[in-house]
Amino acid sequence: MTNNSRILIGKVSGCFGVNGWLKIFSYCEPRENITTYDSWIVNDKVFKSVESKKNGKLIVAKLKGIDDKDTALTHIGQRIEINKEQLHELDNNQYYWHDLVGLEVTNKQGVKFGTIKSLLETGAHDVVIINGDRERIIPYIMDQTILEVNLEENSMLVDWHEDD
Repeated sequence: MTNNSRILIGKVSGCFGVNGWLKIFSYCEPRENITTYDSWIVNDKVFKSVESKKNGKLIVAKLKGIDDKDTALTHIGQRIEINKEQLHELDNNQYYWHDLVGLEVTNKQGVKFGTIKSLLETGAHDVVIINGDRERIIPYIMDQTILEVNLEENSMLVDWHEDD
């Protein structure tokens, strides 16, 4: 069960060796940032003592109490979460995606587009997917298409024509 005070940061994707190490699929950007958190919640159990590292292209982790391959196998596919309080501070004009989902989006002309449904990484730049009278996809480029984010007012101001 997911808790609203938690953030999904990855999942257990497999076993690594015979001593209980786990292969981790990270949702963090960059993906090795998952290794900076000193405790994880896996299957609603808090693992305070996390040893994790990048190993070639893989992220691997050793969780306290998981000391053999058989125990590790039981965790494959499980979600890895952290408490929101563990998130790192961001610089100005940087936001976590979960903070942007649900914001009301309006353009410079005052046209209300709807609310942010999700964000998507495309390679060149991220995009904001907005649900309203129709679905809109707007490039997430601060100070160009994204003019202002106001979390307190639950709003985002964009430079985007209503017909685009």
